[in-house]
Amino acid sequence: MEYMSQEGYDKLVAELHQLESVELPQVREAIAEARDKGDLSENFEYHAAKREQGRLLGRIRFKQRVLANARVIDMSRLGTESIQLLSKVGMTNLTTNSRMSYTIANPHEANLREGKISIKSPIAQALLNKKVGDVVEVRVPAGLLKLRIDSIEL
Repeated sequence: MEYMSQEGYDKLVAELHQLESVELPQVREAIAEARDKGDLSENFEYHAAKREQGRLLGRIRFKQRVLANARVIDMSRLGTESIQLLSKVGMTNLTTNSRMSYTIANPHEANLREGKISIKSPIAQALLNKKVGDVVEVRVPAGLLKLRIDSIEL
């Protein structure tokens, strides 16, 4: 079972719809066109289209499995006493004295450009269940981070 936000769930549904209703028919059409060109044993376009169809079907099956096991979190039941999935955490790196803010997200919703880190990341794992004012140390590839939690929001 995977917990996610309504936004993340809706995005996955839209991606699945795009794959099934737009991309897959285009690939099937490309296969039909390539098949009409004759000998399939030496037809590069046919083999490329078949590979693309296999890749697309794999992505579709993966997204279907994720959605089948997804549970949307009721945001009204979440609190800001401690850090959990979907918490927006403001913190200070005590080594560099720089401030940062991240939202703890499901791995399928994680996007660093949007400020969303995966709950499975080392930083998120260290932050889980901590409270405002707590200081955590996190070992990351670049070394040891010392973070002070300044705020928790939803």
